[in-house]
Amino acid sequence: MINSTQNHLLNQMQALESLASGQAAQVEVKPEQGPNFADLMQQAIGQVNETQMQAASLTKSFELGENVDLSEVMIAVQKSRVSFEALTQVRNKLLSAYQDVMNMSV
Repeated sequence: MINSTQNHLLNQMQALESLASGQAAQVEVKPEQGPNFADLMQQAIGQVNETQMQAASLTKSFELGENVDLSEVMIAVQKSRVSFEALTQVRNKLLSAYQDVMNMSV
């Protein structure tokens, strides 16, 4: 089964072939239907939340004296911090880009 990307490439190749042979055939080129940006951001936020919840759970388990390794807890906490910092940087870049676009003169 041909996926949408392969179908799109096939349509482009057919258009180029018709141009190369001197024929002006119209080939329908459909825009790709990729993932929505908002959905990707929501998924990233969910993943960051999941790492934070896992780190909190491991921390609580360690504090209660359960059989949890300290190194495992520290690694989970650092992963949580790094993922949150990365998400914050992405948000800052998006906000900066939005402000640049809004300040453009028409």
